[in-house]
Amino acid sequence: MGCVILNRRLTLEELSQDSDGAGGFVNNWVTLGTHWARLRSGSGPEALGGDAVLSSVPYVVTVRAAPFGAPSRPRADQRFREGARVFRILSVADDDRHPNYLICRCVEEVAG
Repeated sequence: MGCVILNRRLTLEELSQDSDGAGGFVNNWVTLGTHWARLRSGSGPEALGGDAVLSSVPYVVTVRAAPFGAPSRPRADQRFREGARVFRILSVADDDRHPNYLICRCVEEVAG
């Protein structure tokens, strides 16, 4: 089995809906922990979003494997953060070639 070089430190975040005190909710992103990762980018489409152009770039993010149900295992309703960059997780699967790793299909949406 080959070695995967994980050289990017990403923060795993989960959406939390908290009461706003007036009967509604406020969305907050809560940090679950950090992962060392490998990021590989692809190409993506651009779309108009109001007055701005939104670019949606796909990424494949590789992290160390964690068992199903473990809080450290990424899920499709979460995201990775690296500074100001945010990568929304679309899917998570075991890496068939490297069984100790997970493949996370993500998208980084950039306003331009």
